[in-house]
Amino acid sequence: QVQLVESGGGLVQAGGSLRLSCSASGRSFTINAMGWYRQAPGKQRELVAFIRTGGSGNYADSVKGRFTIARDNAKNTVYLQMNSLKPEDTAVYYCNVKGFEVRIGAVERSEFDYWGQGTQVTVSS
Repeated sequence: QVQLVESGGGLVQAGGSLRLSCSASGRSFTINAMGWYRQAPGKQRELVAFIRTGGSGNYADSVKGRFTIARDNAKNTVYLQMNSLKPEDTAVYYCNVKGFEVRIGAVERSEFDYWGQGTQVTVSS
């Protein structure tokens, strides 16, 4: 089992910045991709940004030029630097981690897809 812990959400005024963090922990796992999704009230959960091992960031059109995703492989942590925030960025942000793990008692690896608990980001006008 891989555990994810998110932090960094809060309340900011339009034009402000926040930095979200998501740290993964567990045993015998390899992360292939980490990303951030968000879900606003009454809306579908949407992909904001993701980054693959050895790759660069990929972003939704709505956040390009404003958000930056980065990884610290040594800490198994992914960050989302959010600048020039807009009221429409208000949502619960969820960390997502995909990879492979060896479960207790298992011989073969298996894919995993885990979600963080979510952190609220609120941007006021």
